[in-house]
Amino acid sequence: MAAAAGGDSDGDSEELVLTPAQLIHSLEQAWLNEKFAPELLESKPEVIECVVEQLDHMEANLKRGKRGDLKVSVHHMEIERIRYVLSSYLRCRLVKIEKFFPHILEKEKSRAEGEPSILSPEEFAFAKEYMANTEAYLKNVALKHMPPNLQKVSLLKSVPKPNLDSFVFLRVLERQENILVEPETDEQREYAINLEEGSQHLIRYRTVAPLVASGAVQLI
Repeated sequence: MAAAAGGDSDGDSEELVLTPAQLIHSLEQAWLNEKFAPELLESKPEVIECVVEQLDHMEANLKRGKRGDLKVSVHHMEIERIRYVLSSYLRCRLVKIEKFFPHILEKEKSRAEGEPSILSPEEFAFAKEYMANTEAYLKNVALKHMPPNLQKVSLLKSVPKPNLDSFVFLRVLERQENILVEPETDEQREYAINLEEGSQHLIRYRTVAPLVASGAVQLI
């Protein structure tokens, strides 16, 4: 069993006990959502920590297995698969941080008290350092050689924002009713749809972003 911490409505932390299979499934869900969402999603440090502990436990069990045993080979392949998913998930998040760092840090700065952070402490430190290095590089390479009135640049204005109007494929995990869909043309009007459990859709990300965050839908 593995324990992942979660927040309740009063802000206190509580432990959610997951089986190893449920834990890996949670990691895979987070990985797919992060991979296909245009914006950086909320970090999952508890899941990551539990997966790393589970991998250490699995590797310890392998050392006690008999060499040449088919079960050992199968477990070794499963460990490598989980490591790939974990590294791909973390790498995907770092790519988004590098791509959208001014907007991510601005969102973090304006985050309301009690609202979960989209960055882990390590990612927050990385984003701040990346921004400082970018600003220093721009100043030393270009800005200091320009007229004084052009020596300031706003990274918030210069770096593109995540495109929340891009379209994503999703699978519905929990039935949803009266989801408002924005019109595609001026001739159309806003309309509501129901998302049936198990159905798949191609839809604008902005429309379903809250459902992705809540786990009601899975990006695919």
